[in-house]
Amino acid sequence: MTLTAAPYDLSLVMAELQGLEMITDPAQVAKLSQDYYTYSPVLVEALSAKRADMVVRALSEAEVLRVAQVCVKHKVPLTVRGAGTGNYGQCVPLAGGVILDLAGMQQVKWIKPGMACVEPGAKLAAIDKQARETGWEIRMAPSTYRKATIGGFIGGGSGGIGSVTYGLLGDRGNILALRVVTMEDEPRVVELRGDDVYKVAHAWGTNGIMTELEIPLGPAYAWAEAIVAFPDFMTSARFGQALSDSDGIIKKLVCICAAPISDYFAALKNYIPGGSHVALVLVAECSQEPFGELVKEFGGNICYEKTAQEASKGITLVEYSWNHTTLHARSVDPTLTYLQTIFPSDRELKTVEQMYHHFGDEVMMHLEFLRMGGRVYPAGLQIVRYTTAERLQEIMDYHDAHEALIFNPHTYILEEGGRKTVDIKHLNFKQMMDPHGLLNPGKMRAWLERQNH
Repeated sequence: MTLTAAPYDLSLVMAELQGLEMITDPAQVAKLSQDYYTYSPVLVEALSAKRADMVVRALSEAEVLRVAQVCVKHKVPLTVRGAGTGNYGQCVPLAGGVILDLAGMQQVKWIKPGMACVEPGAKLAAIDKQARETGWEIRMAPSTYRKATIGGFIGGGSGGIGSVTYGLLGDRGNILALRVVTMEDEPRVVELRGDDVYKVAHAWGTNGIMTELEIPLGPAYAWAEAIVAFPDFMTSARFGQALSDSDGIIKKLVCICAAPISDYFAALKNYIPGGSHVALVLVAECSQEPFGELVKEFGGNICYEKTAQEASKGITLVEYSWNHTTLHARSVDPTLTYLQTIFPSDRELKTVEQMYHHFGDEVMMHLEFLRMGGRVYPAGLQIVRYTTAERLQEIMDYHDAHEALIFNPHTYILEEGGRKTVDIKHLNFKQMMDPHGLLNPGKMRAWLERQNH
């Protein structure tokens, strides 16, 4: 899809933004026009030539309002960016224009028991560090949590480490409030609370610019790390299901990798017996004994163990889970890509087993357990030996036809990724907040179709 913005005078825009930090150096602009869409060979083809005309770094809500005002006045497309750790081109500008970099808005405004108020550019690790000093921690984070910003996570993510206990960002209660700048003729600040936050959450910055977020926190635990090796994949998967279902065992991560995935984990190689299927887990130190009993019940072998204190230094298993699993595999073999799948909630894991045997080594099984609607589901982040776009589509179609719901990571269209349906909430809100369609244009199918009618 080729999008062309209406012509505008860049020098005029820059003159009106005098005093703000602006980047026009082509190499820098090119770098800030990208994210980790390179995981997908399909997206590489579609997005690698896309560039903004310039980048503006805002350090306050007042500066965000100023940028919004100038862009609306000159009808300049505006794409908001955090740390650029997304995987689907969420922050890649399809129609040029201005990238608004919010990574400098890093303030943690306050932390109270069970909640925090932060600016969108605050890194998840930094929020966590401050929260832990008060006995709390963030509920969930992506595997990129050292780099990722909270605004980017809520705008473009869906869950992560912690989701096995707290569910997904889209579950009521996992986002408390947002302040959002509009792109109306006279931009203003709108405060969203309660269910209204979901008008902007996971909309990829297509219908508002977040300037402040209130998020819930969970009690902070001392998280011990362990790798459990199994000789058989289905035993490792059923162990993952049983651990996730064990309400009395406090855990933060249950990641299952079929062989040969652990061969890609260079720094962990000395610990994991060759050819093993492994569970990477974070369990509260106070739950280690019952966890050990469960490992025994499934005949697993704990081949790597770290106390919480040891885990706070050096390698952390968090960075081998979720999409970091893909990152490690791709650093060895860049032709690999991945899928995102929700398997049915079934303790026998019949669909998982069927897919594991059907695809063999072509689709290497990687499961992350998470809660949705009060039940535990195995979510797949399978690693795929890529051959052609057609074969990739066949693999995805086969999953969809067998009750394994694909959340397509090879598209930059919002509705084609997870939902596969138009979110009327997002569309209606965009019509109000961004009547000229200047925010991250080309990503929301519902808006494009509305324009074409």
